Amino acid sequence: MQSSQRAQASEHVPTQSPVAQRTRTGGPAPDQADTAEAVEPDKPEKREKGGDDVTVVDPSMVKRAVSAAAVGNAMEWFDFGVYSYIAVTLGQVFFPSGNPTAQLLSTFGTFAAAFLVRPIGGMVFGPLGDRIGRQKILAITMIMMAAGTFAIGLIPSYASIGVWAPILLLVARLVQGFSTGGEYGGASTFIAEYAPDKKRGFMGSWLEFGTLAGYVGGAGLVTLLTWLLRDNHDALLSWGWRIPFLIAGPMGIIGLYLRMRLEETPAFAQLEKEARNKEKERREAEKKLGLREMVFGQWRAMLLCVGLVLVFNVTDYMLLSYMPSYLTSELKYDETHGLLVVLAVMVVMMCVQPFAGRLTDRFGRRPVIATGCVGFLVLSVPALLLIRQGSLAGIALGMAVLGLLLVCFTSTMPSTLPALFPTKVRYGSLSIGFNVSVSVFGGTTPLVVTALIGATGNNMMPAFYMMAAAVIGGIAVLLMTESACKPLPGSPPAVETESEARALRKAAKSAAGAGSAAGKRRVAESPA
Repeated sequence: MQSSQRAQASEHVPTQSPVAQRTRTGGPAPDQADTAEAVEPDKPEKREKGGDDVTVVDPSMVKRAVSAAAVGNAMEWFDFGVYSYIAVTLGQVFFPSGNPTAQLLSTFGTFAAAFLVRPIGGMVFGPLGDRIGRQKILAITMIMMAAGTFAIGLIPSYASIGVWAPILLLVARLVQGFSTGGEYGGASTFIAEYAPDKKRGFMGSWLEFGTLAGYVGGAGLVTLLTWLLRDNHDALLSWGWRIPFLIAGPMGIIGLYLRMRLEETPAFAQLEKEARNKEKERREAEKKLGLREMVFGQWRAMLLCVGLVLVFNVTDYMLLSYMPSYLTSELKYDETHGLLVVLAVMVVMMCVQPFAGRLTDRFGRRPVIATGCVGFLVLSVPALLLIRQGSLAGIALGMAVLGLLLVCFTSTMPSTLPALFPTKVRYGSLSIGFNVSVSVFGGTTPLVVTALIGATGNNMMPAFYMMAAAVIGGIAVLLMTESACKPLPGSPPAVETESEARALRKAAKSAAGAGSAAGKRRVAESPA
């Protein structure tokens, strides 16, 4: 695969498309086209813009795209996982106080602050991804995320530099949050635009597999450190906590290498080519629409995106980010055992994730998401009661129930959310909607729930919060349309083989012929 190049100052076109090469067949008569197919059955064909356009994807390129996107997501959530699981230690390092709850609130407050700049990152990186390409922006976000995470491991403690320690921690978190604003929307768009229509759910599920892998890596490393330094807490406070953050540097280099080897997505390459072949004034007019078109021009899809992301992220952050601290601070459960339980639940989720992705391709996205919403509405209270019961079996069972319900969202959202928006604004609209919802509802979950428990004294608040999110998510599911096995809006059908493409083209010709014949009959039967 050759790299994309700029054809003009303001636009660029890949010298070789990441999809299988196709040849124009719009000119010859139908019998000539059929003859060409018979002579060269394995040579993919290309049609100009029209209803019978079909994209034949390159399987090796799809695998590389999925791997690069998943590794980047793993890098991002490795940091968030480490930060959440080592939150109690970070509170002691950066926010000295005689009140453990105040320390935890300060730590989660810094955690939530990063989410405040995520929409800004989405507004910057999203439109750029729609204008200059998905691959370039994903490389930039990878560099920024790795740099921000690595920097946290270098910050001196509060005992060394005083108030500058929490300030520097906040700055590093803001860099992470800004870069993350362009990460998920870009990664899910990248996979969705590469994947064949019939496997978009399965391919997209690997993005959240990367998320879980990052969490497992973060949780496993924190658990190992906690166990190794269990008799030397001072070592954990002085240098032990830095190790997970410093590992982010090499991980970022690996992720950047994988992403730099990718070509642009087929959908973006097609849109880019069409834009170059059309009048320049129209292209300039589209650019001027900017945020207005991405937000208000897609208001219904944007609201659905916010609702779906809300239930997805509230339950996600509740289980994977807040529960370890909840077990330790609220239930006084042994910290190491609590981390091991969460780690085991995430491993189970990783094993189930690809199979759930296949289910979404077979039965649809809506039934799977609806199952998760109903499950959280009905089972959140029983699951939390099991967790509060205190035994290892009760905690494991309660966490497993919540984890399997969460898979209903992790397996569907990477393929569902990109299908809400057309190609020309997909990256931008998805990044803005996703990050606004995450910032307001998802990232604040640990802070809000901790504050609610402190204000009410009711330790069942996590269950009630998840139930409220499930209601909102359920409304969004009722209003959304099914997207499984259908082309993305603004993109032609995408298939794996040329035989599938020929079948779709012939079906389109038959449908067009039937429509033409019906039109002629109506004209003939109409009165003079």
